[in-house]
This record gives sequence, structure tokens and C-alpha cells, in this order.
Amino acid sequence: MASSCFMLSLVAVVMLLHGGHGFMPLFSLNGNSSRTHRDITREAVLRKTAEVCKSIATSEGRPFSLTIDNSLTVEKVQEACSGNSTAVLSTVMYHTSIATMYFSNALVDLVYALSEEHHFDDETFKGGRDVLTSDIFAVKASVKQENFIAGRVALGRACHTLQDFYSHSNWVELGKTSPYSALITPDQTLENLAGPNVATCRNCTNGDCTNNILPDLLQQGLLTSGYFNIFSSEKPAGKCSHGGSFDKTSKRDPTGGISKDTVSSSHGSLHPQAADLAVNATIELLEDIRLAVGDKDFLRLMGLSQSTVLCFVIDTTGSMADDIAEAKRVSFEIIDSKRGTQQEPSAYILVPFNDPAFGPLVMTTDADKFKAEINKLSASGGGDIPEMCLSGLQLAMTAAPPSSEIFVFTDAPAKDADLKSTINALIESTKSVVTFMLTDVLASRRRRSAQGAANRAMSQADAQLYRDLAKASGGQAIEVTKSDLSAATTVIEDSSASAVPQSDGNILVTFNNVPAGEFVLRIKGEDSTTSRAATTSFQRQASTQIKSSSISVTAQVNNTSIEPGASLSIPFTVASMSNGAVNQNASGAFTVKAQNDRSYTSSSPSSVTMSEGKANGTVTITVPSSASSGTDVTLTITAQDASASDINFTVMRFSVVAAVTDVTRPVCEVVSTTGDCSSSVCSSAQWGITANISDGVNGTGIDSVTVNQGSGTLNTSSSTSGGINITVATYSASCCAQSVELRILDKVGNVRLCTGQAKAVTVTAAPLTNTTTNSTAIGLHSVSVRHSLWVSLLLSVVWWY
Repeated sequence: MASSCFMLSLVAVVMLLHGGHGFMPLFSLNGNSSRTHRDITREAVLRKTAEVCKSIATSEGRPFSLTIDNSLTVEKVQEACSGNSTAVLSTVMYHTSIATMYFSNALVDLVYALSEEHHFDDETFKGGRDVLTSDIFAVKASVKQENFIAGRVALGRACHTLQDFYSHSNWVELGKTSPYSALITPDQTLENLAGPNVATCRNCTNGDCTNNILPDLLQQGLLTSGYFNIFSSEKPAGKCSHGGSFDKTSKRDPTGGISKDTVSSSHGSLHPQAADLAVNATIELLEDIRLAVGDKDFLRLMGLSQSTVLCFVIDTTGSMADDIAEAKRVSFEIIDSKRGTQQEPSAYILVPFNDPAFGPLVMTTDADKFKAEINKLSASGGGDIPEMCLSGLQLAMTAAPPSSEIFVFTDAPAKDADLKSTINALIESTKSVVTFMLTDVLASRRRRSAQGAANRAMSQADAQLYRDLAKASGGQAIEVTKSDLSAATTVIEDSSASAVPQSDGNILVTFNNVPAGEFVLRIKGEDSTTSRAATTSFQRQASTQIKSSSISVTAQVNNTSIEPGASLSIPFTVASMSNGAVNQNASGAFTVKAQNDRSYTSSSPSSVTMSEGKANGTVTITVPSSASSGTDVTLTITAQDASASDINFTVMRFSVVAAVTDVTRPVCEVVSTTGDCSSSVCSSAQWGITANISDGVNGTGIDSVTVNQGSGTLNTSSSTSGGINITVATYSASCCAQSVELRILDKVGNVRLCTGQAKAVTVTAAPLTNTTTNSTAIGLHSVSVRHSLWVSLLLSVVWWY
């Protein structure tokens, strides 16, 4: 079993690097002109972000001069959106966020290498759309929880599957020039699919697959995709293959393939068209998400924010009253001084801890809400001195964006010191900087509790744990008395004012060997940009410590999401490494720890024993049924050798996503129009519409109705008809603006856009009968659902998505 898992991993890694299945994941080989998943995702994100920023600027009456085309860069978009060409931090964060998306995109080829649904192989169009639907709902649920990191990961996965459709199917060969919108709107029917017994291809001729799709299939407009298998050549008779060296089915009649993954693929001449369609389809997907989450949260999802988060982890036991007061003071000062400026934190995170509790985590973009949450903190309790400091820190590190700065306030040792290896793993993987504010480390002080008083002290050994973690992250362990704490917290204000990373560019550095033990990375170079008169030297040093290890920890992840109430098993392998390869002569055991940041129930072996240099184990994690869809859980698996001299880890993030049960968009039906806009003086007249909006009997319900385009006034009220909850929307505007587009959102993120237009001529009144109606007589009152359809047809107002 171990050897087959290793073989599968090896094949997947080779495919990830060499692009055997789908657009090339990250890089084009041999300098060819093929576009990769990275290129496609990056271009779509830049264009859509720029479009949203342009829309916001237009609505606010601001200029926006950036030309939106395929030549956009992160720097250009950031500057156009923020109006600030020197906001280096914002640019770096935008770079990082886009990278998160395209790395998650690329990992689909590794994690789901053999899943036909994730690549639209084997004519699995329904299954592929189900995968897309699940990931899209995961994005929307994550954003709703302000969990933007998990949202980017899910979005990257969705983009890969969507983009593969245009490379793996015959959509391009059918002459289509626009995206297949039904793939991201699951309440639409997938039409013209080639049946299981319909032949789709013929043999390629002497390696030329240009015309291997059967003419009858193209004439009938039937949709197919290639079959793919790296182990077996079996496929249904007459069906197309994907093609390529990894695909064994392409060696069986009909031979060859229809892939457009690269310019050298079977249908490589169509690669540019497939890539263009993949870009446009990704933009269409991003627009759907934008409509569901709104412009502000969409830009946050894209990572276009001006500064890092302000993150506090605070001990709330009885002796911490002075520290809590100081944390309040400094956070309020930062909030008030930076509100509305380029340095305003993009988000605020607060994690209190005590004993035995820690959390709950509060993450918000609302400065006033953050103030209110900090104001709620009070110092109380605390019997024995150690507290759950590292558990609180773990929760903050997995919620904060990578490269964040986190401040911990405590005067007590860590009761959960066994989490040190987990925290070190998170420091290395997130590159976040942790600074500890330690008060009265050497003092023998009296902690008061409800049970009485006792002498306690944080020893030098206790404080050393915090020093070690601060050093590993590039932070500080600041040790002061409580009376001097206000002087020490100036480091927080200074950091928030000047938190600018090493560079906004990408530098690739290679090493001949890796130093033993702990080390930091320092780069020295020369900057000779055209804006400078002379070459200048520069030096940058990474804040996070790196430690080499002879231990490898890898996990076999078959799913990156878990439903509330479900369990997930994650097989892992620990290996002893020598010169980059498994040391098959190694023997002995590894100590194993598996920790998750949500304290969800989990099971794992406490140790594993090597055979031929490797050992296998399984971690099982169970998500409670009460977990909210859109949250996530981070699992860290660490392995230590028998002498406790070497340690390594792997960190995995899983999205918690409820099963998709409502995939139907809300319904919007016109009830009436009012007003007459035939006057030559538009400002002297008004018009309006009334519509009934519902989410059906089995829907999750209407979440919001807002004006997406229009300058009038919208009011909503509720009613019930035939057992269905109805939202009645009434909109009125000046005749100078004679159209409106409403954005209707249900509670799981299904979106419908409804457009209406004023009447240029007054509707002639007619007697009310069983077959006719009069818009003026109906006025702004709601009518029953059974009447609304023919009323809307009579009024000829198109409601469209």
C-alpha cells in the first residue's frame, strides 16, 4: 500500500511540474508560448479587480484612467485602485493573495490528479459542475465569515476546474466564442451532451489530430471531452482521449487526443482560443462572486487592501488588568489615528485566553466593532498560574493572513507548552511575526483569584519559551514591569506605521546546499532601475528563521473540505531523508503530534515505526455539526526523531462547507410599473416598479435586495402567498434615470440580477377582468404569484440575469 501511494504521489508531482493534465500549472516549459493556469488566473483577477475599482470610482465621481486589457500588472492595478503609487505594502499583499489563488489552482493537479470531475475529463460534465458548485459556494460562505484566506484557496480550486473545461472539451472546436455560463449557474440545464454510446472521435493520422473529432458530432453541436487514465487504456468505444504521454487511453482506438493544454498538445493550434475563453470564463466566475459578496468584500478577497491586520492575543486572567487597559489604549490610538488613511488596518483580530478557555476569535473589518470587543475584556479568574497562551496564539496565526504581525500580552507561563512545535510550524509556513509583551517576568508577584491569593512567578525557563518563538518568527520578547508597559507598546505603533516588507518584486534564488541547523535568509544585491541615476546596493533579510531537517512529513489529501458533522481521514508518511532521498537503511520510531486550531476531536498515533526509512499513519478529524459553513480548520502534523534532536511538520487547511442543497437562483416577477416619462423635462416626472421576489418553497430564503445600478430609492417589505415567503420590492426614480438593475441574493449566495425600465408612454387604462389588468389600478400593491407572470408579460419588462 505504501509503495502504491508513493507511486501515485510521484506521478502527481511529475504531472504538476510538467503539465501532463490541463493547462501548465505554473510555468511554461522550454520557453514556448503556452499560457498556464497561473497566467490565466492572474490575468482574470487583475482585469476583474480593475473593473470593480473602475465601477466604484465612476459611482463616486472619481477619475479612473487605467486601460483594462491583458497587459495589466499588480502594480498598475494597485495604483489605479488606491491612487497611491508608493503603497508598497498593499502591492505585496496583492501579489501574495493572487499567488495563493494560483498555487491552490495548481495543487488541483496534485491533490485531484485522478479525479475526472475536477478536470472535466471522461465526459463528466455534471460531476464537473457539481465540483465547481461546491467550491463556488465555499468561496461565498468563507467571505461571509470574513475568512478570506480559505476563500482564496477555494477560489483557486474552482478556477482550475473551470479553466480545464475549455482545454479538455470540444467547446472551442464547436466554434464557441463565449464562456459556457451554465457551468457556474447550476439551475441551468447542461444541453447537447454526447450520450454514452455516441462515438466522438476517429484515429489521428500519422500523429496529426487536427480533424480527429467526428464531423457529425460537430454538425450536431454535441459536447464531449477526452478520456484520461494513467494506469489503464480502457475507454468506451469510439470516444476521444485527452492525449499526451501520461494518457494510456490515447494509445487505444481512436488514438490521439483533443487536449489544448499547450501549443504542443494534440489540438495545440487551438490553445490560444482555449486560454482566452478560460480567462473570460474566470472573469465571469469572479463577477458572480462579486455580485454575491459586494464590491468591498470582493476587493478584500482579491487581497487589495492597504495594510496588514492588527492582531492581539490577550491574557484575561486576574492580574492582567493593567495589561488589558494598555492593549485597549494602544489599539484605540492606532484605530483613531489611521481611520480613513492608507495605513488603516485591513482587518482586526482579537483572541482572548485564560485557563482552561481560549477564544473565541473575533475578526472584523469594522474598527468600532473591534473597539467594542476589546472594551468587553476584563481581568478575572486564574487559579493556577499557567494559561492557554499558545492555544490562543495558534488560533490567531491560522486566522491572520500570511506575513502578519501578532502581539501577545501575558504575564504567565504557557500551560500548553506542548504546542511549541506546532507554533514553530505555523511560524515557518505563514511567515508571521510574533512579538510577546511579557510583564513581571522575574518578579514574584501575587495573583488574586476567587479562591484566594498565592505567590506565583514566571521563571526564566517559562519566559524562554516565548523568547524562542519570538526569535524564530523575527519578533521580540519584550520584558517589562507593568508600570513600564506603556513605553514598551510604542513598538506596536511603530510597527503599524512602517510595516513595509523586504521587496515588491519576485526574486528567484537557488542554493547548492542547505546549511545545517537554524539559519535566516539574507539577500544582497544592486538596484539599477531606470529611475535612479546610479546603481545602489541593497540588503534584505527574512524575519523568519529557517531550520533544515532530515525528516520529511507528507500527507495524502484526497479532499480539502469537510462538511459539518463529518469526519475526514488524512494518511501521512514520515521518512528519514539523506541527500534529498529516502534513507532506506534508517530504522527506529518517530514521535507524532497532530494538532488543530479549532480543538475539534481528532485521533492519530503518538508514534510511528520506520520500515525501509519510512513510516505511515493516519489522522482523523471530526467537525462538529454546529460548525458554521465558511469557517476552516488548520491541521498541523509534526514528527520528531527518537533523540528529540530533529523535527519537521506539514500544515494543511481544510474548509468547512455545508452540503449544497439550494442551487436555484431567486425568482423576480414584476407586479406593476407606475409613472409617465414621456415629458420632455425628465426632472419633473417620476417612475417606479414593484416586484415580487422569492426563493421558492425549498430555498434558503432571500438574504438581501439592493440596487446594483440605478439612482432611485428602493424599499422592501414582506408578505406570504401560497405558503411562499415573498419580498415585495418597490423602486422609484426620476425620469432622468429610466432603468434599474436590482441585485437579489439568497442566503447561500445564489444571485439573480433583475432589470427594469420606465415606460415612455402612459399605459391605457382598461377595465379589470379575469384576463386583463391595469398597471395604474394595481399601483404599488402586491398581487398573487399566479397573476404575476402574465402581468409581467403584459408590461413587457425584461428581468434577466
